[in-house]
Amino acid sequence: MTALPDIAETPRVETLIEAARALARQGADEPAKRAYLDALRRDPTSLPALLELARLALRSGHRSAARTAYEQAIFCHPADPVARANLGDLMIENAEFEAARTQFEAAVAAAPGLAAAHQGLARVLTALGDPAAAEPHWRAGLAAGALAMQPYAGAGQGIRLLVLVSARGGNIPTRALLDDTVFAVTALYADRHDQAAPLPPHAVILNAIGDADLCGAALAGACAVVEKSGAPVINAPARVIDTGRAAVARRLAGLPDVIVPDVSPVARDEIPQRRFSFPMLFRSPGYHTGQHFVRVEQAHDLAAAIADLPGETLLAIAPLETLGPDGRHRKHRAMLIGGQVFPLHMAISRDWKVHYFSADMAADEALRAEEAAFLADMPAVVGSRAVRALHAIARELALDYAGVDFAVAPDGRLMLFEANAGMVIAPPGPEPIWDYRRAPIKRALAAVKALILAKAGSDWR
Repeated sequence: MTALPDIAETPRVETLIEAARALARQGADEPAKRAYLDALRRDPTSLPALLELARLALRSGHRSAARTAYEQAIFCHPADPVARANLGDLMIENAEFEAARTQFEAAVAAAPGLAAAHQGLARVLTALGDPAAAEPHWRAGLAAGALAMQPYAGAGQGIRLLVLVSARGGNIPTRALLDDTVFAVTALYADRHDQAAPLPPHAVILNAIGDADLCGAALAGACAVVEKSGAPVINAPARVIDTGRAAVARRLAGLPDVIVPDVSPVARDEIPQRRFSFPMLFRSPGYHTGQHFVRVEQAHDLAAAIADLPGETLLAIAPLETLGPDGRHRKHRAMLIGGQVFPLHMAISRDWKVHYFSADMAADEALRAEEAAFLADMPAVVGSRAVRALHAIARELALDYAGVDFAVAPDGRLMLFEANAGMVIAPPGPEPIWDYRRAPIKRALAAVKALILAKAGSDWR
């Protein structure tokens, strides 16, 4: 392992940064972090130290620390487009789309030729429901082609991984999944790729396109890439195509021990003529984290409730009754990775629209204890019927990587919210209250890494 310079020698900032980089390449994250912090004690404005420390923090799941480093970089170097683009990427992952838009617009203004800034702004505008405004930024961001090399921090060439993504969004967030000291990643925008163009060298393909409702064109392009490549594939796009919300409800409706909501695509102009049983949920396809998703209690509220939902087709979803006797709703998430089931988290909220980031977990120790029990022994908490249902869903989807969000009915059956390839594994924050979550998340991430290595035929240790 690379040793830190003797502090008594008062090394230059550049020397400490080089030592930190060497440590990071070896996977020695904590010593590397100390070296970067030492460099910043000598020069708090060092842009390389701030940007590389942020990247190191993200690799270990410390998102708030990464954000602080990016914000400090912008404070010290307000015209630097790279810091702004990176902060914008982090904001997108947190669904802070307007704030991300501000960062990307500033990055584009500072560096009109920076492809990553245009790509980020295009992603934000697409997420905000303005694909027409996004289109010129896609053209600028992909002017040199539909490939985007990702930073690689390891020694040697790494395992070459081709990651297929969609320009419209709907992709599996891969930041936590892909160790940048092991995998040398090239992203390929499958809906923008010239199929006549050669593919970059790669040992395995990871199809990160997860939203079949949004990404039909990208999945079709991904199928063509896979056929041309012949390399091993994780989440074959042909299997993802039939995993839209309505399609999954249809496919899983006949499974034993699974309660599936009725999900019906409805053209907006047909809604006034349709007769619904209220309450009813309506959402725009292709959006997540509760975006463009409303609950309508009475028929007379319908027109106003859906007026701002984007899209000419909406999904009408009959809600499942998940309210517990304590007045809270519970949503469990399990990951399906390489044929195994991994409990990931359990969110508990008084709101019907349950998401971990908006639930009551941080404020209530009793709720965290309930989640800890689920993570420690999922079968004991959800019961055998729900566990059998999870395995049945895994067999039906036949994906290498997917997730299931669900509740448990009073009779032990699994009540399905969604099951698809687009689920995120997000490391918890650094606060000690989340320590109980670290080992289960680490196991799931290790399973993803092992899956990719196995597909690549690597003997990496």
